[in-house]
Amino acid sequence: MKKVYIIMLFLGLFVTTHAQKYSPNATDANTPGTLNVTVTTSATTGATYVPRNVLAIWVQNSSGAFVKTLLLYAQARISELTTWNAISGGNIVDAITGATQTSHGVRTCTWNGTDVSGVVVPDGTYTLKMELTDKNAPGNVGTFTFVKGPAAQTVTPVAVPSFMAITITWTPSVNSAVEDVKMSNLYQVYPNPTSSSIFVNGVGIDEIEVLNMTGKSLLKTNLHKVNLNALPKGVYMLKINSENGIIMKKLVKN
Repeated sequence: MKKVYIIMLFLGLFVTTHAQKYSPNATDANTPGTLNVTVTTSATTGATYVPRNVLAIWVQNSSGAFVKTLLLYAQARISELTTWNAISGGNIVDAITGATQTSHGVRTCTWNGTDVSGVVVPDGTYTLKMELTDKNAPGNVGTFTFVKGPAAQTVTPVAVPSFMAITITWTPSVNSAVEDVKMSNLYQVYPNPTSSSIFVNGVGIDEIEVLNMTGKSLLKTNLHKVNLNALPKGVYMLKINSENGIIMKKLVKN
């Protein structure tokens, strides 16, 4: 009887721990959502089979590691997308795919915030990469950053060769956003707006980072007082890395 009781106690502890770990209400800083991408393509310099072109769009993390292909328009000339091939190994799980394009124009794709295994990736700064070629040689590559997290974000980078009218919009899912707003309220930033420095209060803060609206990191500190004197007036994103995950807050400097 004693042995049975011990076994049941062990099973009870396992089930409780397991349920807590995978509770849908747990805050794990892996915000689900949707990234919408729009871009207008154009020919490269020295194009040999213009207007026909091949195109790849994909996501990499802050360390440069491949996350997922979002779009691939290429068949016979797929090998000419040298940058995409090198980082992705040809992985097109969940990607929009199609033949070599016969003209240039508006291209759209989306990302659901997951990797090729279908797991929602951690919040943070990510890179959207675009590669296009219309010749038997490497073409043009565009690199754009954005922040995946509980805060919605729209990035409109300046045009680069072969890529113009770019819009990158991250929209967190509604349920997750509600939970993350509650978590965000545990962290205070003041004064905001500010003309010089800010103070950040909250539990278990490991690092504070200031980003511009394109997701570029401008400064990092582990101090709760952040000096902004070196930054021009404008709107920024404050990224708080804490024991509760990543908290994003809007910051205005006057």
